[in-house]
Amino acid sequence: MTTTPDAPTAAELADLAQSIATEAAALAVRRRAEGVEVADRKSSIVDVVTAADREVEALVRDRLSAARPDDGFLGEETGGTAGTSGYTWVVDPIDGTVNYLYGSPAYGVSIAVVRGGHDPAVWEPVAGVVVVPATGQVYRAEAGGPATLDGEPIAAGAPRSLAESLVATGFGYTAERRRDQVAVLAGLITEVRDVRRGGAASLDCCAVAAGTVDAYYERGINPWDMAAGAVVAASAGAVVRTWDAAGVRSYLFAAPGIADELEVLVRRLEREVLGA
Repeated sequence: MTTTPDAPTAAELADLAQSIATEAAALAVRRRAEGVEVADRKSSIVDVVTAADREVEALVRDRLSAARPDDGFLGEETGGTAGTSGYTWVVDPIDGTVNYLYGSPAYGVSIAVVRGGHDPAVWEPVAGVVVVPATGQVYRAEAGGPATLDGEPIAAGAPRSLAESLVATGFGYTAERRRDQVAVLAGLITEVRDVRRGGAASLDCCAVAAGTVDAYYERGINPWDMAAGAVVAASAGAVVRTWDAAGVRSYLFAAPGIADELEVLVRRLEREVLGA
């Protein structure tokens, strides 16, 4: 990405994202300690929104609007608005809401900044930050630069083979999508070391970046789920792939040594399951 003298650097935007995400994470922790209230449901009865999701996103949006009033915004809870600067902030205030509801520490505050609109297929990543509120861990990257965890460099793993690879995945919240995902998983699990389901896409992307899993694959995640984590994973050396599977986008984040073979496998399984 080129900059003009008046344009912010990627590092400056990452600094802003980290500052706001850290404040937002502290708010999420406080609200969790006070007790979680289910405020609404989305795609199904099990796909919940908490009052804290909305409050945390409101904080993030307010801070960004004050600091960068000309930028666009795309958030899970409040949707998208266009800006005039060419930059858009993509925000998941609490990624892993069900984990948050149950008191699991596996949830994150995810903030990315991109150029080129609201579609991951066409936008240009600039920077991404994922904060883990329960532990205070901070994953951070600027596109083209190193990925870090708490300021220390991290790198994607180097499994010896696909059969020796640990793969993360996730499931949607509608019965039809879950049936399809489980059917694909049935073919995948016999070809890899094991499968993990963490429940927060941003943290799964960061796990690939840190080498604590070798790949993360899921069909149907939203732009805010993966925007920041994708920057971190790519900056850590992971391969990021996406494709259309029966009208729904699939995403793969994988260690370079297994990316091609794993993509071929999951795309074949998708064709067998989805008939497309």
